[in-house]
Parts: sequence; C-alpha cells; structure tokens
Amino acid sequence: MSRAGLDKDPREVAAMFDGVARRYDLTNTVLSFGQDRRWREVTRRALAPKRDERVLDLAAGSGVSTEEFARSGAWCVAADFSLGMLSVGRHRGVPMVAADALRLPFADESFDAVTISFGLRNLVDTAAGLREMQRVVRPGGRLVVCEFSTPTWQPFRTIYLNYLMRALPPIARAVSSNPDAYVYLAESIREWPDQRELAELIAESGWTDVAWRNLTSGVVAIHRAVKPS
Repeated sequence: MSRAGLDKDPREVAAMFDGVARRYDLTNTVLSFGQDRRWREVTRRALAPKRDERVLDLAAGSGVSTEEFARSGAWCVAADFSLGMLSVGRHRGVPMVAADALRLPFADESFDAVTISFGLRNLVDTAAGLREMQRVVRPGGRLVVCEFSTPTWQPFRTIYLNYLMRALPPIARAVSSNPDAYVYLAESIREWPDQRELAELIAESGWTDVAWRNLTSGVVAIHRAVKPS
C-alpha cells in the first residue's frame, strides 16, 4: 500500500488509487456521510448530458458517475489512469479507457462535454489538464468540475479542517483498504485553491463563462465553463 505526496507524482498517484480501488466508493460514502450521492446528482444536472451527446468522464475511477451520466442516453466514456479503479468498475457497462489527463488519447474536438469529479486536484499540472480537456471538446462544448473546496462560513471551516486532519484518518483506517491514502486526501484538500481561485485558473486556461455553485456550505464546489466557439 502507498500514498502520494503533494508533488503529485503521476506514478505515485496511480499506485495510491490502485491501492484504494477495492473499497473506494464505499469509503467515500462513509467519509462524506452519504453526501457523495447528492454531489454526483448535482454534477449530472450541471452537465445536463443529452441523448447521443459524447461525454468524457475524466478521472472516473470505477465509473460510478459515468454510469449515472449514461442514463441520459449520452455516449459516455470513463477515463482514468488507475488500472485498479477501472478494473473494479468493469461490470458497469460503460466504455472504459486507461488515460493520462495530461495526454488524452482522443482526437481534437471529440466530445460535446467533459467532466471531472474529485480528480482535478490530483493532477501534477492543473492548468495543463484544463487545456487538454479543452482540446478534446468541440467549440461551444461544456466543462463541469466537481471538487472539494473551501467552506464559506469561518466557524464551519474550522470544524471541517479539524475533521479532515484529525477525524478522517481514523475513520479511513476502519473502512479503507489503504488508509494512508486518506492522509494525502486531507492534505491535498487543505492545499487546494478556493472557489474563486479555481475559477480564475479555469478562465486563464482558455475556458469562458466560468461560474460555480457551492455544495454542503462550500465543502464541495461545482465549476462550469464553456469552450469558446
């Protein structure tokens, strides 16, 4: 078992997710007190996939979100660089591709929309990942990012950060197949840009009409953007 460092070496990150793959979805549900299901639903509504659209679900893990998007009738591809995560989700009946988010194996303008949930934070180069996502989306295509963020109310922010650093690791030891990975989770969330900073980075990477919505008082934020026509 292993955990990645905050330098986010791609090999270490992939190995870490291979180590948590078997119980990853269950662990996330426990650690989020079941909020992960709501976060996926809100992400699906923000993405608004339509029948026959082509949707790339990046850092899709076991494909639990991809499967939900595909119920719209869109053709949805789950892409991840953890073979362990993809293997766990192979029963889901959606196309799965091993892929590095910084060098996607897709042609320019291949998709109508791209989405990434709780994966952007794990890229070694966030801006490069955002530019690569833009490359594979058609002009006018959509981006939806669901990611941990910064609680907007200071007292709750203090409680939340305390939970991350003190309570989360012991809970992970009880339910996860690789609890050390959740120390990285807590540290990476603490170091991640807040809502406005991420919106600015998305815009600087070439996306337009950037907006965000807070979920669970800002524990998670949904960012939306459009590729210029």
